[in-house]
Amino acid sequence: MHTVNKRTTLFVGVDVHRDTHTAVGLSPFGEKLLELTVGNYSADFHTLVERVEAVAGEAQLSPYYGLEDCASFGERLAAFLVESGHSVVHVPPILVDERRKHETHPEKSDSLDALGIARVLIQRIDTLPEYTITEESKKAKQIKELSMDRDFLVSERTRIKNQLHTLLHRLWNTEYKAKFKDPFSKKALCYWRTHAPKGSDPFLVRSMKRKVKRLQDIKEEIVELEYELETLLTASGHTLTTASGVGVVIAAEIVGEVGDITRFHSPAALAKYAGCAPRECSSGKTNRHRKTRSGNRRLNRAFHRMALSQISRMGNPLAQRYFKRKVSEGKSKSQALVCLRRQMANIVWMMMKHKTEYRYPQKND
Repeated sequence: MHTVNKRTTLFVGVDVHRDTHTAVGLSPFGEKLLELTVGNYSADFHTLVERVEAVAGEAQLSPYYGLEDCASFGERLAAFLVESGHSVVHVPPILVDERRKHETHPEKSDSLDALGIARVLIQRIDTLPEYTITEESKKAKQIKELSMDRDFLVSERTRIKNQLHTLLHRLWNTEYKAKFKDPFSKKALCYWRTHAPKGSDPFLVRSMKRKVKRLQDIKEEIVELEYELETLLTASGHTLTTASGVGVVIAAEIVGEVGDITRFHSPAALAKYAGCAPRECSSGKTNRHRKTRSGNRRLNRAFHRMALSQISRMGNPLAQRYFKRKVSEGKSKSQALVCLRRQMANIVWMMMKHKTEYRYPQKND
């Protein structure tokens, strides 16, 4: 991680919003030297930088920026600061919230949030992730957005299926289950859209046809998104899909959440970010490690699905042997799966770091 000379640094915390950004600058000793609110336009960004540099020059300090949001409303500001040659780090909101809980009067405002960000900067500047702009991170961001769009569509598809189940039962009763093995197959949807029982309530029929049409549209959109995801993964050189149990969907989730793999100096760092590394809970002579629920939950979910695929019947023999060995050592299946998930983090780190394909074990391995 980066190292900063705290004695010569002006710590600028920025609380970002849709239309305005509030900045608070602190000296190395926590003295407030600056407070400013600007809009979310390019001219406002220049105003912020000029004001910060003026205050930093008077105090003979070098500005260092911390943003609570570098991916949504604060993305343009973060990119502008980096392109202007300034250092920017991402401050997780949970760190600011933890500081607020221990205040005598835990109030909340844009100014207080920016102040909390600056104080976190002073205390944890050497452990916070630095915001960088690379071609790798840009491609990963595109993959993440498409992957999340697909997740939203899948959730909507599930909701509409449940609604359509109810409508079909009201129109056909239990009979509709005998017509098709899968009532949501392509053939079944075409049938529901053009047929209805005689004497049916026209209102229910119209509702059913609307649901069917939306379900058909969602299916087409999901196919288009998966094709685009596969194209982006191939163009970016990622090889995760060569591992057993890792399709386009899981690979896109991993790449999108990891971003630029150079952010993680080791597989252990990636595992900790994903919440795959056990948390130490030791005391005295007792040495314990427990499962943690912290970390990036979306990335954790992708590693979990990857691990499940590895131990399936058509999975990876090495992963299956590793899983059985952990169970024979006295671990439960759930605990063994956690251990396997940690191994998946090692494999993913190596594959993304070196852009190598997965090597399957030979018979003599």
